[in-house]
Amino acid sequence: MFNALEVFTTVLVGVLVGVEFSVAFVINRILNALPDDSGQLGRAHGGRMLGAVMPFWYITSLALVAVWAIARWDQHGNGLTVTAGALLALSVIMSILLLVPINNRGKTWTPENRPADWKQQMNRWDRLHYVRVAVIIAAFALLVAALT
Repeated sequence: MFNALEVFTTVLVGVLVGVEFSVAFVINRILNALPDDSGQLGRAHGGRMLGAVMPFWYITSLALVAVWAIARWDQHGNGLTVTAGALLALSVIMSILLLVPINNRGKTWTPENRPADWKQQMNRWDRLHYVRVAVIIAAFALLVAALT
C-alpha cells in the first residue's frame, strides 16, 4: 500500500516538474518568439488554463509527500522525504506570494488593456519561475532518492 503511495507521489511530482520545466524552457520561449501580440495573448491564455489546474496539483503533491513522510516517519531515509516536502512547501509559498499575483494580472491582459511594463512583469515572472522549477526539481530528486 505504501509502496504504491510512494510511486504515485513520485510520478505525480515528476510530471509536475516536467510541465513546469516545459513552461520555463519551451513554451515561454515559443510564445516570446511569436509576432505582434500573439505571445502576450498566449501567455494570458496559458495563465488562465494552468492557473486553474496548478494550485490543485501543487497542493496534492505536497499533501501526498506529507502522508508519505508521516507513514514512514521512523524509517531510514525519511529525511529525504521530509526535505522534499519542505521544498514543495517552499514552492507553494513562492507561488502564492510571488508568482500568482503576477499571473493573476497577466491572465487578464489584452493588447488593449495591458500595462506599459507588461514585458518587465513577464520577465520577473520568468525569473521567479526558474527558481521555482529548480526547487521542485530538487524535491523530485529527493523523492527518487528516498525510493531507493
